[in-house]
Amino acid sequence: MERKHTHLEMIQGIVNRLSHNSFLLKGWSVVLVSAMFALAAKDTQLLFVYLAYFPAIVFWGLDGYFLHQEKLFRALYDHVRELEDESINYSMDTSIVKDKVPSWGNVTLSMTLSAFYGVILVSIILVTLFSICI
Repeated sequence: MERKHTHLEMIQGIVNRLSHNSFLLKGWSVVLVSAMFALAAKDTQLLFVYLAYFPAIVFWGLDGYFLHQEKLFRALYDHVRELEDESINYSMDTSIVKDKVPSWGNVTLSMTLSAFYGVILVSIILVTLFSICI
């Protein structure tokens, strides 16, 4: 029972780090896009508004990657939870559970990530349109 408990703690530690990384990415994406808007307003340069697309799209993809990895490790956690203590080998190989988790693309386009980054992209589009019209 001790081996299983230790292995589950190791997996949970990875899940916690991945979740924290996802949280940080969301914060940085908002900060960077806001900074681009501030630079565009300060110097009235539309280039900075266009540059805001880059961090929004890149961070969306990275956030999808971290969420996909988190789902893989949660599935591994469930797999290890059902193993007998003698079968525990402390493996962190998630390939044994990859069929139980949606693909990276599906996770990236999930409702939660699409809603968050969609709002950011819509705001960039609106600022772009507003900047062009002025």
